[in-house]
Amino acid sequence: MTELEELHAFGRNIQQDVIAHADAAEDGALRAEAFTEIVIGYLAEVGEIDDGISCPFEARGMRCSGYYLSEDNDRLDLFLTIPRLDGAAGTTSKTEIDTGFRRLFTFLEKAIEGIHQGREEALDGYDMARSIWQARNDISHVRLFVITDGLATIERIEDETLHGIEISSHLWDLRRIHRAVSSGTGHEAIHVNFAEMCASPLRCIVSEPENAGYRCLLAVIPGDVLVEMYKRFGPKLLERNVRSFLQLRGKVNQSIRKTILDEPQMFLAFNNGLSVTASGLALEDHGDGTVNLISAEDFQIVNGGQTTGSIFRASRKDSADLSRLQVPVKITEILSGGDVEEIAPRISQSANNQNKVNMADFSSNHPFHRRMEELSRSIWAPPAPGLQRQSRWFYERARGQYHDALAQNKTPAQRKAFEAIHPRRQMISKTDLAKFEHTWSQLPNIVSRGAQKCYLDFMDVLDRRGQFLPDEAFFKRAVSRAILFKETERIVSRQKFGGYRANIVTYTLAWLSHSTAKRIDLDAIWDLQGLSPSLSSFINVVCVHAHEHITNSPGGQNVTEWCKKERCWESFRDVEIDIPPVLEDELLSREKAGTQSTRHALEEQTTAQEAELINRVAAVSAETWFALSAWAKDTQSLQPWQRSLSFSLGKLAGNGKPPTRKQATHGETILADARKLGFRS
Repeated sequence: MTELEELHAFGRNIQQDVIAHADAAEDGALRAEAFTEIVIGYLAEVGEIDDGISCPFEARGMRCSGYYLSEDNDRLDLFLTIPRLDGAAGTTSKTEIDTGFRRLFTFLEKAIEGIHQGREEALDGYDMARSIWQARNDISHVRLFVITDGLATIERIEDETLHGIEISSHLWDLRRIHRAVSSGTGHEAIHVNFAEMCASPLRCIVSEPENAGYRCLLAVIPGDVLVEMYKRFGPKLLERNVRSFLQLRGKVNQSIRKTILDEPQMFLAFNNGLSVTASGLALEDHGDGTVNLISAEDFQIVNGGQTTGSIFRASRKDSADLSRLQVPVKITEILSGGDVEEIAPRISQSANNQNKVNMADFSSNHPFHRRMEELSRSIWAPPAPGLQRQSRWFYERARGQYHDALAQNKTPAQRKAFEAIHPRRQMISKTDLAKFEHTWSQLPNIVSRGAQKCYLDFMDVLDRRGQFLPDEAFFKRAVSRAILFKETERIVSRQKFGGYRANIVTYTLAWLSHSTAKRIDLDAIWDLQGLSPSLSSFINVVCVHAHEHITNSPGGQNVTEWCKKERCWESFRDVEIDIPPVLEDELLSREKAGTQSTRHALEEQTTAQEAELINRVAAVSAETWFALSAWAKDTQSLQPWQRSLSFSLGKLAGNGKPPTRKQATHGETILADARKLGFRS
């Protein structure tokens, strides 16, 4: 297949993904937003960005499709997408691209000046513009991304400055996205020209162990050169660093910062430096065991992310003079025949062996994801009402698996048959799964942090739970939670709230999970491959309350940031909304709900702290629980489900059985609340 044919196929895949993502909506705006979400996902997957939020904004002479602001407000990424969605791999003209960058720059300029002050607060664009305005004094570097599924011919776009902020422009067209995704490395290789960046030749000691498949260079890189590298390449420098998500997204290491500012001459003595992997080193050999490093391909910092981030931030935030800073560096070149994808993580893990973080925990190769993939290829979903054809839910543990599987079918008829069995709308990525599971586990504040952070937190929970492999029951109920989430997205979209759909959806379902004590019949959703009319109708009611709650933040604070706070969830969790009797009739009994989810659900495996909680609640006598239930009924002090749970805990205690983790969590809270309200046992 020629490159043009591959681009046509890739463009058609994006087109179909957008249609499935937007649920074939007639509304072109929804498809444009779906396109933005998909291409932001691609850029995050290849390490170009940390994350991004789709957030359409358009006004006279300006436009923006999304943004991402680093946690310390130092770096801002702005996205403008130009979706063609014709699958034709046609040309996106220079005029369109120039106009895109100009409108994006104008938006940035106006956002810094405070354009949000004349904008409706309920709209997504307000939050984005306000966030930029609030961070205006902290931002040191902005990257403008124009992304299109057409082909572009622009070779170079000059960098700019605005109010002292460095602004770089980045064009991603169909060809560039396709090359990055299909390169086999999962990222764009970084080329570093040291001859250009260093004032003098970078002298290194070199060693090449016999038959090892690599050689090592030891060098000292000036601090200002490292800052320039990070300014140019950003998070891409640390794509293979197993702890980069912790190192660059947390607070600056104060010890490193103190050394940089107060004793820069001691940095070489105090700091362990960086471990780097690279390939294709261009060297000038001196014949004495030393070389000059001219350039390097695929340059990756696999250990030293915190050092890199701290140096960069000291330069930007503290205006530190880094000319005297010397940073020790070990560069490992993987020679021909060596497997950089296998060796680099091992180097990173060895360098970080003081920490329990494991590369597999955060990769698509984790046993959990492999097992989910296996189950998805063998389990048939029942046909939807009125249909006879069964289908499968396709679990994509690595981006592009669906497209690769589709491409294995050579003829149009074969591809059509594949898509009939594996509809695109029934594809679940690993980041999707994390979002669905965390929502059901009543963590909407974590889900609201964005796809990548939610996924990392999900994997951290999985790691803390110990070895857990899903079975068929877990897979089916995970799909049911996916159906619940996707159908809620459709319900919220029809409400036309004007913004914050992602936050409204996760808060709506987290409230539903909490208020029903997870008694939604997931098996019934699997059998129906959809939601009952009564459940859909009630979700329609709850989402209105969720929208009202998140858009009325205390003190008028940023809605997006408010949604990320645990306090936001805690206050919405306690909102009282009457569950209609017709839906109450559909809910599982508490006993059946326990048997449906306890044995298989990921969150039900207990940690040591949770075991202590279960023991504390199990130690409460049956008489106390029965008395609490009767008191609550007489005084109407608790919700009906809380009274019912109290009675159930009494029966468990009377039979000498321990509660589940969920029951223990709710039980301890109920007991504490009841005592505050006057219950005495």
